[in-house]
Amino acid sequence: MLLEINDIHVHYGKIAALKGISLEVDEGEIVTLIGANGAGKTTTLKTISGLRPLSAGRITFDGKDISRLAGHKRVLAGIGQSPEGRGIFPGMSVADNLHMGAYARKGDLSKELAEVYELFPRLAERKGQAGGTMSGGEQQMLAIGRALMAKPKVLLLDEPSMGLAPMLVQQIFSIIEKINERGTTVLLVEQNAQQALQIAHRAYVIETGRIVKSAAAVDLLDDPEVRAAYLGGDLGEPESIAADEPAATADGPAKD
Repeated sequence: MLLEINDIHVHYGKIAALKGISLEVDEGEIVTLIGANGAGKTTTLKTISGLRPLSAGRITFDGKDISRLAGHKRVLAGIGQSPEGRGIFPGMSVADNLHMGAYARKGDLSKELAEVYELFPRLAERKGQAGGTMSGGEQQMLAIGRALMAKPKVLLLDEPSMGLAPMLVQQIFSIIEKINERGTTVLLVEQNAQQALQIAHRAYVIETGRIVKSAAAVDLLDDPEVRAAYLGGDLGEPESIAADEPAATADGPAKD
């Protein structure tokens, strides 16, 4: 198993954000994590990346315990992330943003740049343009491309469709499939559950810091409870599948 999360607990002060999350991502898979705002999705990715400390539990990556490994060393080990909100450097050019993704690598980056520009031709067209002047869809492409520059074994994608027009959403999900077909494992956090489940191999449902369902993605697409809670349009505040606590604080004070 490439990535194993075993009974992890994470706190924001005294508030329990993750309450014993366990999940697995095998090499070559697309695995998606779906849930409402505040359920703990973003916190899970941040914890895998080393941006949030564990209160308890263990994270194993590529056969090694990385539970206490510094975040920058996790990048070197093969974990890349495209964060929620994109987090690009607005005053830097597209090309410089991409080079920042490979800050920890040495040597010639021309092959990696060529691969990113092949996936995202628009970035090649605008490589001299400041990232902050690009559209939301272009910035999302840039955030994913920047993460790919680190040559990750697993790519963590946090809400890649957020705020995008439907046509661009389709394009982004097609690119995610292509990235996976080229050999990169993907762990996808996404509120557009319908789209996520359509491209994923397996899926987990998270509510108030706990995993409440896991199955093959195609099975969850047909699960009546999942369809009622997450596939009926705006996720907003879905009816709970198995939770008895409010979800508002699971990913921190103000956001998922």
